[in-house]
This record gives sequence, structure tokens and C-alpha cells, in this order.
Amino acid sequence: MGIDIQHVIELWPEILKAFGQTMYMIGISLAVAIIIGLPLGIILFVTDRGLFLENRVIKGILGFIVNMVRSIPFIILLVALIPLTKLLVDSTIGPAAASVSLSVAAIPFFARIVETSLREIDKGVIEAAIAVGATPWMIIKDVLLPEAKSSLVQGITLTIISLVAYSAMAGVVGGGGIGDLAIRFGYYRYDNTIMIVTVVILIVLVQIIQQLGDWTSKAIDKR
Repeated sequence: MGIDIQHVIELWPEILKAFGQTMYMIGISLAVAIIIGLPLGIILFVTDRGLFLENRVIKGILGFIVNMVRSIPFIILLVALIPLTKLLVDSTIGPAAASVSLSVAAIPFFARIVETSLREIDKGVIEAAIAVGATPWMIIKDVLLPEAKSSLVQGITLTIISLVAYSAMAGVVGGGGIGDLAIRFGYYRYDNTIMIVTVVILIVLVQIIQQLGDWTSKAIDKR
């Protein structure tokens, strides 16, 4: 099983297109995950027992929803969200359609990471902020987020890497991207060269993301 360089050159436009589609899907779903997942994770934390906005009802309802979505295998989620995907983007195939399922999967994933990151903060810091009369919003903005920023960057890195894997899986149902290329050329046409190239691209992409995430996390870590 070798790599036919000439064959790779011939398919290079397809490879670049697939890579661009993968980055498009990851970009959209990551943005949605941060916009919705970050406040969701904060709410999960601050409404927990003993915290300054303790609310068992909200904590229980949101926790149940997050756990429910996270328990559904992504390939099943892809199929289950077809009606929603059709409603939002008027299509069930392509990168934009796949981004809907990726976003839904990423939101609870990142929310739990945010909650876990905030739990690592020394409770004494929070108690000190409460003691000096800080409002809940001030505690979140000036204490929780700054204290957890290094851990949150690591969480974003982990989320991106998970989205890379999910986006490849989306290719099974015509979602576009690297996974779609591997299925159409590598699997259906028994093209070993494309299979190898797509795997290498994904490995290199994950390594770069991890290295950048680690570097950024260390750079902003004030400890």
C-alpha cells in the first residue's frame, strides 16, 4: 500500500476543497459552541450547591439536557437532526448542513469543559469577591473567567480536536470535508492513496491544533 504522488497531484484541487470545507464546518460549530456553551457552562457552575446563584431546578434541567445530548452517538445525532438542519439551512447535505449537527454536539461538550474549568478555581477567591460586595456579573467577569482562562483555552483546543473527528464522520452522510473525500474516493473507489492522504492530513491538523493550544494556554497562564 503506497502513495501515488501523481494521483495526489491530480486530486489536489479536491483535497484543498475538502480541507476548506472541514475548516468551514469546524469554524462555524466552534463559534456556536463558544457563544452558547460558554454561558451554559457558567450557569451550570454558578447554580450548583453552595455557589452564589445556587438553583437546583435550573442546574437539574440544564444538566439533564446537556447529559442527554452528550449521550447520543454523533452519527445518530446527524440523522436525528435532519428536520432541524433542513429548516435552518434548507439542505441536508454539504458543510453548512453538517455544521448544524456539529454545533449541537459541540455545545454541551464545551459547556461541561467550561464547568469543569471553573471548578478548578480556588473557592477562597470567589468567597473573597463576595465578601467585598461584588455582584454575580462582576464575579463571573472579573474573577471566574480570568482565573480559568488558561484551562478554558485547553478546553477550546480539546473541542476543536473533537470537532475534527466529528467533521470527518459527517462525511459518511454527505457532509463534505475530508471525511467525505475519504468515503467517496478512498472507500467507494478503493483508492488507498486518498485514504492515506486524508488520514495524514487529519493527523497533522490535530497535531498543529494541539501544539497551538498548549502554547497559548501556557502563555496566558498567570500561575
